[in-house]
Amino acid sequence: MARLDPTPFLAEITDLTHDGRGVARRDGKAVFVAGALPGERVMAVQTGRHRSFDEARTVEVLQAAPERVAPRCAHFGVCGGCALQHYAEEKQILAKQRVLLENFDRIGHVAPERLLPPLADASWGYRRKGRFSVRRVEKKDKTLVGFREADPRFVADLAECRTVIPQIGERIGALAALVDGLQARREIPQIEFIAGDPAPEFGGVALTFRHLAPLSDEDRAALVAFGRAQGFAIFLQPGGVDSVHPLWPEAPRLAFSLPEWNVEFLFRPLDFIQVNAGLNGKMIRHALDLLDPQPGDRVLDLFAGLGNFTLPLARRVREVVGVEGEAGLVRRARENAAHNGIANAQFHAADLAKDLGGEPWMKQGFDALLLDPPRSGADAVLAQLPLKQFRRIVYVSCHPASLARDAGFLVNEKGWKLRAAGVMDMFPHTAHVESIAMFEPG
Repeated sequence: MARLDPTPFLAEITDLTHDGRGVARRDGKAVFVAGALPGERVMAVQTGRHRSFDEARTVEVLQAAPERVAPRCAHFGVCGGCALQHYAEEKQILAKQRVLLENFDRIGHVAPERLLPPLADASWGYRRKGRFSVRRVEKKDKTLVGFREADPRFVADLAECRTVIPQIGERIGALAALVDGLQARREIPQIEFIAGDPAPEFGGVALTFRHLAPLSDEDRAALVAFGRAQGFAIFLQPGGVDSVHPLWPEAPRLAFSLPEWNVEFLFRPLDFIQVNAGLNGKMIRHALDLLDPQPGDRVLDLFAGLGNFTLPLARRVREVVGVEGEAGLVRRARENAAHNGIANAQFHAADLAKDLGGEPWMKQGFDALLLDPPRSGADAVLAQLPLKQFRRIVYVSCHPASLARDAGFLVNEKGWKLRAAGVMDMFPHTAHVESIAMFEPG
């Protein structure tokens, strides 16, 4: 590997990458500069070298862009959890919108007929689910709890996190001190957190401690005492996902509500729920408005998870069918339907990336389709569906490139129209782009 040049150099920033770094050119070669914004002149130092581009970080801002703001978090620039805290919030969402449109153009060769206004909610203290890495650093005689640094080999030494819900974000130091005092402090690689509505016996926040060796009675007692003092439910994970079990309280109840649809979701500590609770409610309303379901409709909801869209949809249509690949989530979706007295929602488990010809729900007729796939997108299932049955398709996406690819398939190969698309700020201050698109037959 070629040696890096340690000499600072002048960089004129002309654009922003999809992951929030400034774009410059040095001797004709693209350079991606962390901590720099479009329109700025900065001094930068090289941090990586590749065949088609180099990487660098800002060491001094010589001419700041008007959109530059002071990062609220003292750890910004070291912690890899955020990439855009130095960029004004109203500009962050516009940058994400530009990423979406560029992906539509470059990958899908499509453009929406109508650009939807960006959807946003709380930008601080919003993150209700996540995973902290844990590392014992003997040289510092210290245990670190936090997100990975920009260099993922290292764990950021956090005292707090401003994007995580305050119940957790303000207690990271206390969490690190707790782990540091355990006999098993070298055997705990990660802690997952998740939050729902407050429960009578605790504050609605659950911590799951992954441990690679059995915990002593003293360690278990320390974890229980911490949970009681902080109002956290404590779970242990000695093995795979199925090994997760409560330590305290004995049977904690984790749930969150969607009052607009009179729905309450019960979930487990490692289940997928949308990170930003406020944005989630707005997103569901937005998706349903775009889908425009009618009372007599049958709707297909793919990648349904716990039923985040399925159960609100059931309040508005004759019947909704949710399909999800993870059997455990399907069981809990069925339980949530029963819990809410919803009889017109059925759920099926199926790998939506494989041949679905034998699935009974594939042979049923539907009026509309809603889908919320993972980063890999929905190309496999879209290629198999009899698309002519749908009056409208609404596609919720966590990755603009896969949405653009699938939009290109629908528009250029199947003759659909991309009527509307827009971005949603599920992860403010990060470069993550959440988006939504609505399609109608051509």
